[in-house]
Amino acid sequence: MTPLTDLTDLTDPSDHDLAARRYQQAARDLNHIVRGIATRYITQQVPLTWRLLHAIEAEALADLGFASRHDAALLGLFQRPGALPYPETDDPVDFGASNALPAVFAFAVNAYEAAQQQTRTLSASATRQATSHRNRAWGG
Repeated sequence: MTPLTDLTDLTDPSDHDLAARRYQQAARDLNHIVRGIATRYITQQVPLTWRLLHAIEAEALADLGFASRHDAALLGLFQRPGALPYPETDDPVDFGASNALPAVFAFAVNAYEAAQQQTRTLSASATRQATSHRNRAWGG
């Protein structure tokens, strides 16, 4: 089988499978890159604003390793369509009830939500632990 260079010209079912696997691999790769970038900001306790979301998107899509591992046609699938304008302000990110997000935006939001959930879990665990120590009559 010849290498798949154009994702739109898929006539053989095995080409469809190959394209799907390549897309999934690229999506996992991009997710890993975005999570790494977002983690830098999360550890610094930088809130997720529209401006930061755009910066994360630009950095992730400009990652040379990502670009070298995947062909241009596949990379184009992760570009945000120009018809989807999003604010570029310092306001907190809020997509409301929308669940149709560009891939990089979704990966960054998921990373922030996971960190927020982990913080809540750790905080609840610390509160339970402190309460259980106080409730013991012998103090230990």
